[in-house]
Amino acid sequence: MPAPIRLRELIRTIRTARTQAEEREMIQKECAAIRSSFREEDNTYRCRNVAKLLYMHMLGYPAHFGQLECLKLIASQKFTDKRIGYLGAMLLLDERQDVHLLMTNCIKNDLNHSTQYVQGLALCTLGCMGSSEMCRDLAGEVEKLLKTSNSYLRKKAALCAVHVIRKVPELMEMFLPATKNLLSEKNHGVLHTSVVLLTEMCERSPDMLSHFRKLVPQLVRILKNLIMSGYSPEHDVSGISDPFLQVRILRLLRILGKGDDDSSEAMNDILAQVATNTETSKNVGNAILYETVLTIMDIKSESGLRVLAINILGRFLLNNDKNIRYVALTSLLKTVQTDHNAVQRHRSTIVDCLKDLDVSIKRRAMELSFALVNGNNIRGMMKELLYFLDSCDPDFKADCASGIFLAAENYVRDDSVPNLIQLITNSVEMHAYTVQRLYKALLDDISQQPLVQVASWCIGEYGDLLVSGQCEEEEPIQVSEDEVLDVLEGLLVSNLSTPVTRGYSLTAIMKLSTRFSSLNRIKKVVSIYGSSIDVELQQRAVEYNALFKKYDHMRPALLERMPIMEKTATNGPSEIVQTNGETDSTILDTKHLPNITQPASQANDLLDLLGGNDVVPIIQTTVPTKPASAGGELLDLLGDLSLTGQPAPPFLLDGLTSQPLFNDIAAVIPPMTAYNKNGLIIEFTFERSNPNPNIAVITIHATNSTEADMTEFVFQAAVPKTFQLQLLSPSSNVVPAFNQGSVTQVIRVLNPQKQQLRMRIKLTYTHKGSPVQDLAEVNNFPPQSWQ
Repeated sequence: MPAPIRLRELIRTIRTARTQAEEREMIQKECAAIRSSFREEDNTYRCRNVAKLLYMHMLGYPAHFGQLECLKLIASQKFTDKRIGYLGAMLLLDERQDVHLLMTNCIKNDLNHSTQYVQGLALCTLGCMGSSEMCRDLAGEVEKLLKTSNSYLRKKAALCAVHVIRKVPELMEMFLPATKNLLSEKNHGVLHTSVVLLTEMCERSPDMLSHFRKLVPQLVRILKNLIMSGYSPEHDVSGISDPFLQVRILRLLRILGKGDDDSSEAMNDILAQVATNTETSKNVGNAILYETVLTIMDIKSESGLRVLAINILGRFLLNNDKNIRYVALTSLLKTVQTDHNAVQRHRSTIVDCLKDLDVSIKRRAMELSFALVNGNNIRGMMKELLYFLDSCDPDFKADCASGIFLAAENYVRDDSVPNLIQLITNSVEMHAYTVQRLYKALLDDISQQPLVQVASWCIGEYGDLLVSGQCEEEEPIQVSEDEVLDVLEGLLVSNLSTPVTRGYSLTAIMKLSTRFSSLNRIKKVVSIYGSSIDVELQQRAVEYNALFKKYDHMRPALLERMPIMEKTATNGPSEIVQTNGETDSTILDTKHLPNITQPASQANDLLDLLGGNDVVPIIQTTVPTKPASAGGELLDLLGDLSLTGQPAPPFLLDGLTSQPLFNDIAAVIPPMTAYNKNGLIIEFTFERSNPNPNIAVITIHATNSTEADMTEFVFQAAVPKTFQLQLLSPSSNVVPAFNQGSVTQVIRVLNPQKQQLRMRIKLTYTHKGSPVQDLAEVNNFPPQSWQ
């Protein structure tokens, strides 16, 4: 047979192919020639043929028929053959194929070879694709090479030991004596691989972690020598001495210092030196600073050092490299819960990142901005976030709007709606302008429920001004009565509307029965909701139907426009705000209370059911005796009730008492045990949010029945994308032993689609000096918590 072409010629030929089909034809032709050569047992060109086969494998063509030829090359005595053979084994073989076990004896012989380069090839192959069986058989040879004085072999043996530990963790102790001496090596390659080996051992075994903590001073000295040493051409990268070794040491220090006071204190000074002395003009320096920041935030570092770390991340936000900005935002998002005040100092820079062109940076900046919102900065932050919501891509709008909603739920006072209604009522000259602006807002968006409630109230009160076009502050809009009713009826059936919002809408429609001429349509709407499954809405509709039928002559007086509301000046929180025929719970000065049994002006007292200038509080819960004077027919509105001092039904007293008609009835939701393992019990208790029933408020209670405290306790939770989750700060990070106390933490879950709640929780704590981490799925939430 003619001599096969060389690898270089094959590459040149394949590159001349103009089409994929032409390339496949060349490859198939060459593969046929290689197969023929293999069948002829041609030892002369076996190495060349396998090399060409590996190149074709890298191009994506099948090359499995060369596996046995690789084993033959490994068994050869020539170094060039062994080199291609081992390379082929690493590319074409893996532990899922039994044929790889045939090389175990060859690797063992080569590990004891007299030539260090052959030993290096065997170590690389074992460290790359060695199975657990091979690692058990050859771990002794690797351990011997780990103790040799040859630096070339020691660094390769250390990396091979990492693979052995990953495959067979119980062999870890075999390498313990040799590992202790590796850090005294001057060769940077050996130092680097020994740190990698130490890191792997500490991550896999708490006992090893405790054992190697005594090496912290030695690691600190090595790191100090690196940053204080002069220029070394062999290890210099952009003016920094061996940044790869520095990063590895910082990662190991992070593992050794986590949860340990003594180790953390020993490394505080060197971390401060690295943070202040590392050059930031090159990307190499930024990589070291980033690892330094991660180490500072993970260990029990001093408060000043943590502030320094966050300031470094703040400087990263000003970097021109978008990857560095993204890393900084991600890191700040992880630390904002523990170092909130320090992160707040960089709020303006974070907000500026909302304007970044990069989508990933914008999303991280948005998430971090919401995490920074608190009661002190909510006005400024909401202004920036609303501007972002107005100009951002559609992909961001849903998450941004939900975040703004959750922030409002947490930091906007519950009395904002009635206070705004009072402000509107008292501004008489602005009524036409206000109702027109709010009507336009309803046409654009009905997702902001508090604003929808205010708009519904205003349309019910001033709908006649809207239809007549009396607005002078801006050009009046042309709107018909039917269009206004269409909007209000739309709120009644919208999935976005809460029960409270539907109550405002139904009352607004009822009030328009005295302002609009579409009386039959309004009667029809009210009668439909008399059979609503919402008890509160049904109750109100039934009462309004009674006004249409039995007391229609009183309806104009009962539904007349609300007068100006005045705040009652008392010593306590006693503002009286009448909204939509409802009266908020207040504390009243009893010396100003009128006598409810007084027979005079009883008609006016009854009018206060749905709006009057003064609220008539109820001191007793009985209906007064019917007087003989005029106005007695008005009291018949209470139905066929006995007027002998018997209690009135609660739904009728709602209009008289200081309780709002649309009060949320908190369903009793049974608690549940979400986690019970190793003495740690996590229980969930539930309540539904009053302003928004789509929000479930879950309180976790963590107790510890063991004999030792669980310290550094961290509870984390995640939910599917259809939910929004907010985790508030815990009451403590220590769960006391013997059930002598508990840690509580509040979770708020927004579930607008009423889907079944599912949650994944992650628990991290330290128990008896050992770190513990566990994951759990919680899928058995009671239906009342999410329906």
